[in-house]
Amino acid sequence: MPQELPGFYYDAEKNRYFPIKGPIPGATRSSSAKPSAQNSATEPTQAGNSCKKPNVRMSQLLQARELDGNAITSQKRKCNFKEEFQKIQVSHPMAWKYKGMDRIGVSALEQMHVGVQTLQGQVETDVLLTGSIYGSLSFSEVGKKGQHYDNRSKYMPDRVWCCDKGKEDCSVVAEPIFGLSRGSLPFSSQISCIKLSGKHSYAVDDGPGIRRALITTLGSGTSGGSVYTLDLVEPLDFSPNILNIRRRLHEVGSFNCTLWAADYDYDGSRAVIGTNLGAALLDVETGMASWFLRCKSDVLAQQIIKSGNVVICGLRNGAIVTVDFREKREEFSSRLIRYRIPCSHLDKTVGSSRKEWFEISGNMSPPQTIRMPSSISCLVSLQFDDQYFLASSMDGTVKLFDHRKIQRGAVQSYEGLVNSHTRIQLGVDPSDKFVLSGGEDYNVRLWSIKSGELLFNEKFCNSVPSTVCWKTDECFKGVQDGRHSYSENLGLGSWLGSHEGLFYMQWL
Repeated sequence: MPQELPGFYYDAEKNRYFPIKGPIPGATRSSSAKPSAQNSATEPTQAGNSCKKPNVRMSQLLQARELDGNAITSQKRKCNFKEEFQKIQVSHPMAWKYKGMDRIGVSALEQMHVGVQTLQGQVETDVLLTGSIYGSLSFSEVGKKGQHYDNRSKYMPDRVWCCDKGKEDCSVVAEPIFGLSRGSLPFSSQISCIKLSGKHSYAVDDGPGIRRALITTLGSGTSGGSVYTLDLVEPLDFSPNILNIRRRLHEVGSFNCTLWAADYDYDGSRAVIGTNLGAALLDVETGMASWFLRCKSDVLAQQIIKSGNVVICGLRNGAIVTVDFREKREEFSSRLIRYRIPCSHLDKTVGSSRKEWFEISGNMSPPQTIRMPSSISCLVSLQFDDQYFLASSMDGTVKLFDHRKIQRGAVQSYEGLVNSHTRIQLGVDPSDKFVLSGGEDYNVRLWSIKSGELLFNEKFCNSVPSTVCWKTDECFKGVQDGRHSYSENLGLGSWLGSHEGLFYMQWL
């Protein structure tokens, strides 16, 4: 057995040591902290897991900074002023529900910054892509630019939550959204997933930006699911009707199985899909599919770790497996390497005749397999270092893992989520500091990724907020619209979808 070296971890497959890199991405080291490889490895778990909302007033925090500088004392521990300030800020959001969008049954959400052709010419704007449990895809422009068309329906936000009672009469509201009044694109079954290629490149000078949207349908009792791509290279034209959008939509492939999850690979030329038969790699240009994972447990969640050239798959039986999908694999599962993975003690009942293992075939590494207490609900990587990923299971467990040290267990845990059987999506803000989720008790919760503290836990929905999409980094300019004054810089914002309708949370 190789010996433990402080600040390093041993990779048995590559037979070498690798340095442990710093704290959790999004965590800011205070100026008074002394850098140390060993401290970096333990810092996230030592930060605390109290799951309590910040109870320090803003005025007290400012006073502490004047006395102590950026490294202040809060709740009998040293902390960073900026981090504590942000925690207080996100624990006091405002929330709106969009009138006229009741009972649309949101099953998937993505916001994209793309070019749109208007009567005045081409403009860059934010478009909200909404998938429905009833099998429809809707497009809505966020903000004032959508009013240039006559065939638009204007949806105004109705405030449903405000933490600060002093803001009850505040005139600042979320911006309206403008949807096509002539309907939406119909599909054969529920929209199960929407993914964007180049999601984090919004600026024109930042590279190719968003070039495609990947859309999957779940499938029904009579037919399987399908995969579609929506071309976003050219500006979208919403006039005169949605037929202009339909021409951009291409069916890449259809499958005789249920499509639960999907993710884009690298440049968007390939995608991975998770089904009830396993996982496959799909060439979105040719429509050719090759299976790289076969198992009898549904693949309910997927996340590509681009820096590691692998995909992590979350299964219905609670397993999270790491699979290398880079090599071309034959179509038949008999060509894949077969493994027997031991079942956890949670899978066994007293006196049960259930097997002590489950079988799986693929190009995978068995030691990289970990278990959650129940079916995997969601997997999502952090943006700035995708070796860190969040995983949630249907018993309400939420944990943060480092893929490089996955066998050491979770780096951080997040308490309080209520769930029993629903696939609930986790949403991570663009700065990798906070994670947001709905629950079966209809509450919306928000945690600090670094410390695990529960910063917000309130109910303003009447159904499960199962879909989350954080607003992009683009900020809207201040505008006036009669009696309303829209905020000049919305800062953090997040869309939430449920069977009840569409919601928006904002932190000023």
